[in-house]
Amino acid sequence: QVQLVESGGGLVQPGGSLRLSCAQSGFISGHYATGWFRQAPGKEREGVSCISTADGSTVYADFVQGRFTIPVDNGKNTVYLQMNSLKYEDAAVYYCARGPYYCTGFPWTPPYTFALRGWGQGTQVTVSS
Repeated sequence: QVQLVESGGGLVQPGGSLRLSCAQSGFISGHYATGWFRQAPGKEREGVSCISTADGSTVYADFVQGRFTIPVDNGKNTVYLQMNSLKYEDAAVYYCARGPYYCTGFPWTPPYTFALRGWGQGTQVTVSS
């Protein structure tokens, strides 16, 4: 069973940067996609970004395009979310989850959420001046 653990959240000022980590363990053989998601209080879960180790492709939500990147360290089985130029609306709990081999279909909104596995507990990102 694949296990994902998010970390790196915290308090950051608007315009600042934060780097989240998604450490993966368990059965992670072969190629796969990893997605980052976030959920703010009173809002639905949003897809943030996705990366596939099968083809190296990435997908970014429009609201983070040009501000976030999703680096990968295959040796550490870790996917990162580098967040720059943070805004108040970026405040949320950020989650990562394992998807199919490719990012096709991201963010796998309901009723297709079953395609995602290994949800972690999330890491809180707070944006405050």
